[in-house]
Amino acid sequence: MDALTLNIIIFAISAVSTIVFGSYLAKYGDVLASITGLGRIFVGSILVALATSLPELSANISAVLLDPPNPALALGDILGSNMVNMLIFGSIALIFGGKTVIDQISSSQIYLASLSIFMTIVVLLVALINFSYSFFNVGLSSLIIIIFYIVGLRFTYTLKPDEESEDEEVEISAKKAWIYFILISVGVIFSGYFLAYSVDNISHETGVASSTLGIIVSSIVTSMPEASAFFASVRLKAADLGIAGLFGSCVFNVTIIFYTDIFYVGNIVKEFENAHIIATITGLLLISLAGLAVYLKSKARRLVINSVLSSIVIVYALGIILITT
Repeated sequence: MDALTLNIIIFAISAVSTIVFGSYLAKYGDVLASITGLGRIFVGSILVALATSLPELSANISAVLLDPPNPALALGDILGSNMVNMLIFGSIALIFGGKTVIDQISSSQIYLASLSIFMTIVVLLVALINFSYSFFNVGLSSLIIIIFYIVGLRFTYTLKPDEESEDEEVEISAKKAWIYFILISVGVIFSGYFLAYSVDNISHETGVASSTLGIIVSSIVTSMPEASAFFASVRLKAADLGIAGLFGSCVFNVTIIFYTDIFYVGNIVKEFENAHIIATITGLLLISLAGLAVYLKSKARRLVINSVLSSIVIVYALGIILITT
């Protein structure tokens, strides 16, 4: 068996693993929302978003620890994942009726959408300005990203109205739900490591640019937990949990630049390529369209909302064409 075939097999096994783990993350995330009383938006945007972003975190840190380091793959995976997250939202919402899914989503989600837009703009600006200063081996750009994340998250939850608590019967204890949630999250981390390993090797074997593979291939796979979680949440009629997970994941993903920079020798933001800039701008447009769909929930007819959701799919496709050409 040649090396390329072996890495494709590892890639496939890792992809299937992330799909399975992602579906269970949604299940136990919804259980925790009911048991703890924290609400689907909070649990989705913090717990589920963090857990489903673990493949990106694991894959990116693994990418810069490779010999030689592969920052182009790391950045491509982060930025491409945000594009894929919005593609997941638009396509799955359309499959389940478009406006039917949007009607299940709380208007409070517009706050998370706004935070996602804000953080993407921050990343775009620091990438274009390209600060050369570093502190303790962490670039100033990465520090700016994490500071704005902390401030923005606090500001968002201060403005967001409280959720109405939902009394639902659950057949599992809080302790078991937390244990299962943590164990599944660990499984996601291992899947992320082998994804980075296999994609990096496939890049070397095929000669395809790491930035392109990161944005298109790696990002799709590391976003499979988000896809599985959102799909499962829509089927459970808990779309609030799912969309909060997607917006929350977009926010958390950009902070991975900071965490990755800690392990990277140098300033990782200085490694931005044209493909990464295009991916950032495309992600910004996609998140804005998703936020618009939520905002129009009670203000527009089915045709208008479904058109906005369809635009998400079209913009993603156009972005990929620009990146590959």
